[in-house]
Amino acid sequence: MSSELRVGDVMTKTVIMLNKGSPLSEAAKLMKRYDVGSILIVNGRNAIGIITERDIVHNAIAMDKDISKMNVDDVMSKPLRVINPTASLEDAANAMKTNKIKRLPVINNQKELIGILSEGDLARLLPSVIDLIEERNIAQR
Repeated sequence: MSSELRVGDVMTKTVIMLNKGSPLSEAAKLMKRYDVGSILIVNGRNAIGIITERDIVHNAIAMDKDISKMNVDDVMSKPLRVINPTASLEDAANAMKTNKIKRLPVINNQKELIGILSEGDLARLLPSVIDLIEERNIAQR
């Protein structure tokens, strides 16, 4: 991947968030409304966890729990793996692979949530990266 691009250049800046302690049903409704697969759980502006469709299925529905009585804290994934906007895309991709995750919340130096980087964000760059590699190969011939 291009070492010139940084996480902050390609991250999604609009992040759907819910406060700690919110009902699980509210998370599911937001996922549907915004057509997203995850919601960041925050305490103020600090991201403390993430809840995904997979979390809801595996940690609530498949366990036959009464989801009407659950809140996001019951099923969210934590500790949260995060990345800085100045990190390279290669570092982000490696972090996703190492931690077996599909989304990396992006936090600034004050630990405030400022975006999210997903596998989809990286995949959208792939055609450009392939073009760059091909151009370099042609120039080296």
